[in-house]
Amino acid sequence: MAGGASGLGAATSRALAGAGAEVVIADLNAEKGEALAGEIGGAFLAVDVTDADAVGRAVERAAEGQGGLGVSVCCAGIGWAERTAHKGGPHNLEYFSNVVGVNLVGTFNVLRLAAAAMSENEPDAEGERGVCVNTASIAAYDGQIGQVAYAASKGGIVGMTLPAARDLASRGVRVATIAPGLFDTPLLAALPEEARAALGAGIPFPSRLGRPDEYARIVLEIVANPMLNGETIRLDGALRMPPK
Repeated sequence: MAGGASGLGAATSRALAGAGAEVVIADLNAEKGEALAGEIGGAFLAVDVTDADAVGRAVERAAEGQGGLGVSVCCAGIGWAERTAHKGGPHNLEYFSNVVGVNLVGTFNVLRLAAAAMSENEPDAEGERGVCVNTASIAAYDGQIGQVAYAASKGGIVGMTLPAARDLASRGVRVATIAPGLFDTPLLAALPEEARAALGAGIPFPSRLGRPDEYARIVLEIVANPMLNGETIRLDGALRMPPK
């Protein structure tokens, strides 16, 4: 469970543990990660998703569990707001690269290593060996002003979902992506209540911020439903983001 210590990831860690999974939380936040691992009876490893060795160790730890690594979920990500060009000059290239590096390259790093480990599992009755779930965003489709780096990184995750699923079909590994809209995560929790309410009111229905457990429920459904493969699921209450 990459990025599993807070927000959408924490809710998913709890949901997977509640469904009987042995959860390995891979995250940079040791304080939250260790506390959550203790709560759900899982394990925590300090991991930067862009670090191949660190992710490899987490995958190896997860594969040691009963039945091997069967489910990989990646919620790790960062954001940055800046226009492509502005009064101060062009968009900072280093920041753009950092966002793409963590969100897209980091997600692929988790995906490739988890899928390789899953390929060694014994297949079930339908030939399945594992499921990889990635996290994009509706910004992949409706990127707003100042979201060029974030939207590009999340669009890349959407774009690699189908080819990755096709690549891994012969190995019995499924790949799916969830593209959440506005969710009640620690990032939005820092906003004043008035601002949070206004954001929720802009969602057609239900007119509120999404709850992390609703994201987690989609993860469980992807895991349970063998026909969910190569697909990106928008989870946004019919929200389409305006330019700003």
